Amino acid sequence: MARRPLVARSVPALRTIVSRYRAKRETVALVPTMGALHDGHLSLVRAARKRARRVIVSIFVNPAQFAPTEDFKTYPRSFDADLAMLAAHKVDLVWAPSVAVMYPADFSTKIAPGGPALVGLEDKFRPHFFGGVATVVSKLFLQTAPDFAIFGEKDYQQLKVVTRMARDLDLPLRVIGVPTVREKDGLAMSSRNAYLSPSERKIAPLLYRVLKDTAAAIRAGASLSATVAQGRGAIETAGFTLDYLEARHAETLLPAQFAKDGPLRLLVAAKIGKTRLIDNIRV
Repeated sequence: MARRPLVARSVPALRTIVSRYRAKRETVALVPTMGALHDGHLSLVRAARKRARRVIVSIFVNPAQFAPTEDFKTYPRSFDADLAMLAAHKVDLVWAPSVAVMYPADFSTKIAPGGPALVGLEDKFRPHFFGGVATVVSKLFLQTAPDFAIFGEKDYQQLKVVTRMARDLDLPLRVIGVPTVREKDGLAMSSRNAYLSPSERKIAPLLYRVLKDTAAAIRAGASLSATVAQGRGAIETAGFTLDYLEARHAETLLPAQFAKDGPLRLLVAAKIGKTRLIDNIRV
């Protein structure tokens, strides 16, 4: 039976454990999660293990990145199952603070990210989101003091926001992006996939197919704007409510008009039923 990882629930307990690692000059990698783990998260754990002697996984459903109309209370939570998965992958430490630990009653400081956080993608539809992400991630970085922080590329705008924040604040760590892990039919793995009904689950992989077809057409020389517009139409015809399908510069996330404006990234967000899905691919 795999050894259960240590679990820290207070900042002093966490720092005591991390100080032991540092006393031995061991490198540390952090994998921030909100729990409800799946194979996509485990790919991040494996990437962390390749880079560091010690792996810390944080499990914290962050209320600061949910709007009042979003699914904070119903967000999937499966802590015991998560621990079993992390034990099987030989994670050293799980950082699992409560909301009261992370945000005490007198908490009053927030980070307001700019740059890739204000480009009209997720920030247009969830204006609260990246402030909540930047605040909690900065706290996680300061609490765990990692050498590496591992994030998935599925949340591509988030990856760019966190990378810029770490650079701008001179945080002594390297943010690493790991490619999206997909189901056999191409659907990007996400904890929110559990919300999909059987009929919605059959339709959901169309997002990835549209991304692939759009990227292939752009690479073949088709008009960028016309091809993206065609992709938007295909998504809406399939029954999704589309928030955006955009071709953006892969680093700045600023809008692109021509393929030569690259490197390019296609990013999409759409709802099927009550479930909002996001995805992206490189062009």
